[in-house]
Amino acid sequence: MSRFDTLDAWLSWQMQLHPKAIALGLERVACVWARLGPASLPFPLITVGGTNGKGSCVAMTEAICRAAGYRTGVYSSPHLLRYNERVRIDGEDVSDALLCESFERIDRARGETALTYFEFGTLAALDIFVRSAPDVVILEVGLGGRLDAVNLWDADVSVVTSIGLDHMAWLGDSLDQIAYEKAGIFRPGRPGVIGQRDAPARLRAEAQLRGSLPLQLGRELDWSLGDGGGWIWSAPSGERLALPEPAMRGPFQYDNASAAIAALRALHERLPISVNAIRAGLQRARLPGRFQVFPGTLTWILDVAHNGEAAQALAANLRAFACRGRLRAVLAVLEDKSPESIVGPLLPFVGDWFLAQSTDPRAMPVEVLSKRLDAVLPAPAAVLLSDLDAALDAAEAASEPGDALLVVGSFTTVGAALRRLDPGRGDRG
Repeated sequence: MSRFDTLDAWLSWQMQLHPKAIALGLERVACVWARLGPASLPFPLITVGGTNGKGSCVAMTEAICRAAGYRTGVYSSPHLLRYNERVRIDGEDVSDALLCESFERIDRARGETALTYFEFGTLAALDIFVRSAPDVVILEVGLGGRLDAVNLWDADVSVVTSIGLDHMAWLGDSLDQIAYEKAGIFRPGRPGVIGQRDAPARLRAEAQLRGSLPLQLGRELDWSLGDGGGWIWSAPSGERLALPEPAMRGPFQYDNASAAIAALRALHERLPISVNAIRAGLQRARLPGRFQVFPGTLTWILDVAHNGEAAQALAANLRAFACRGRLRAVLAVLEDKSPESIVGPLLPFVGDWFLAQSTDPRAMPVEVLSKRLDAVLPAPAAVLLSDLDAALDAAEAASEPGDALLVVGSFTTVGAALRRLDPGRGDRG
């Protein structure tokens, strides 16, 4: 008999099962998987980590594979509106029923092992993939790499998109330490793609120490803008691909696209993909909440940027974005984030700030957020609202036709705006 009948009941219970919301380590998932799944996975596996850009890289990799006719399995986190977004088969979120069946199998296999919410979800995703037999699976690292639950499985190709300062309470307070943790997904004798030209030297050094075969942007692979539009991807083999601009906005998306292509080219013998499929995939790839624009009398811009590097990328997009009127911003962040590093790059573009607290249990109280930003934001430029929906209401009411409203700071923050702008999306199965 199943412990619970609904997905919501399972998820609420999982949040309480382990005493810590985040508890890094592979021992628990290894113990349960040994009783639940096969020792080796029956499909090619791509694991994608990095401080920023991993979601975009996953989306592009998935879109290219699907354009080539392959059936994909994707595990990503966190979600914006529905937990089901975390597990996709062939581009579609899995059903409540499929998740609940997998949770029940995991519950039976775990015995007395107390799993975290993320560990339960990671095991469920792999259990579903094994039973669904996709042609290729793409896993997004949740936090770090070396001790993240997805690192239990040996990737055929590993990708680290970028290294930046984030999650420092768990990964260390220097780029060098964070690079060490991220490099933990690299495997001996298998390609390790680095999608950042100026990545800390330790990232490549750790890849080599682990016996991985590094493919780094600016060294083994590169890209350049084409003379007549588009761009050129190049590899040391001499291969050059003339490609259209990625549908996802921002100059940094060329780096993410280059990493995705390098990962798939490394799997070419097992997963042949034509240049036409690469072109089609780049033009089809979408990722909600990453400079997602809803045009109208008031233009809404949604971006989950929650660290300094992501805010700099957002600023680059805002610089190229034509806004006829005034730009206002609603900001709510989690308690372990640096709001100063998020707000700093956006100051030249944002006229008024509406600070709030999201419904996430780890949300930073708005009073703390305001105090942290005292030295960054002039007092008249910021309005404090304890409720995120109230902040969205206030920012919208203050706007005039032709203005734009930026919603930024976390997945929960953007999710609140998405529910307002696309109310049916959260109800789709």
